Amino acid sequence: MAHKCDLLQGTLDMLVLRVLDRGDLHGWGITQKLEQLSERALQVDEGSLYPALYRMEERGWIKAEWRLTENNRRAKYYALTRAGRKQLETEQQHWARLTAIIAQVMSSA
Repeated sequence: MAHKCDLLQGTLDMLVLRVLDRGDLHGWGITQKLEQLSERALQVDEGSLYPALYRMEERGWIKAEWRLTENNRRAKYYALTRAGRKQLETEQQHWARLTAIIAQVMSSA
């Protein structure tokens, strides 16, 4: 059974962009996908997710449109933009550098 983890500041955007890189999803679908991919170790609440989605939409990384869900309910679906793909690439490179530095410090200390 996986332990729950707190997200580091700034990682939520990267994770949401990564999930949306696989296809359009509504907010609840994003949280479910993050839980599934992290084997339930990450649980993102609405109070964190929606401000992040609005912020990323303002920055032009994602776009949103209202659609019907599989259950015939209206939901806002989010999709990655070209700028969002570029931002995801930047975030992934930064994350790789940061985790390598942290690993180096932890093994040296």
